[in-house]
Amino acid sequence: MNIPKLSKYDLSFPNPNNTNENGIVAWGGDLNPSRLIRAYQNGIFPWYGKDDPIIWWSTDPRLIMELDDFKLSRSLKKSMKKFKYKFDTNFTEVIKQCSSIKRENQNGTWIQDDIIEAYSVLYDMGVAHSAESYKDGELVGGLYGVVIGKVFCGESMFSLISDASKSAYAVLVKHLKFWGYDFIDCQVPTDHLKSLGAKEVTKEYFLDRLYRVNMHDIENRWDIEKSLIK
Repeated sequence: MNIPKLSKYDLSFPNPNNTNENGIVAWGGDLNPSRLIRAYQNGIFPWYGKDDPIIWWSTDPRLIMELDDFKLSRSLKKSMKKFKYKFDTNFTEVIKQCSSIKRENQNGTWIQDDIIEAYSVLYDMGVAHSAESYKDGELVGGLYGVVIGKVFCGESMFSLISDASKSAYAVLVKHLKFWGYDFIDCQVPTDHLKSLGAKEVTKEYFLDRLYRVNMHDIENRWDIEKSLIK
């Protein structure tokens, strides 16, 4: 199929069910905050390499984390006691660290300067958030993502020492459940997230779940609730 090109003058997207065999919905357009929000509301996310045009995806299968399914192992529970946690305190550094971490089977990073700039704007708007782990006052791990209704769309995570990102993720899951969120969109299946309890679902199932809650509004201050991380 011919992959449609987005116009910078039109923020609409093709139907997320209409993709090529790899899950690509469209290409082009820009990272305008309104376009990004609309993309996530429709289960679409940007992912592209250096010197490539912006590529928009809606993959099948989709990886999601049911908040009740997170696997808090005994060793991770022990590791969590090594760190202090914050939300939305060092968003820019979190996304920059995510961009610089070397990952298996990946050459370079998809988190380039335009992505950092665009998601920092979403952070300033209260749409993007970060969960952070600290040790001895230093940021050592964390993750960031985008909130759409009652769904947290996870984007990337980094860890400078063992279990720092997984611990931040565990803290985030506890808070999302406490606040009344529905699930985490983990996007593309990975063994790492599956080991923490994420599961593959069909795109049809994912979009049905997303559309039920993508316009809901949860009021919470993104403050650490100390009783959740004892």
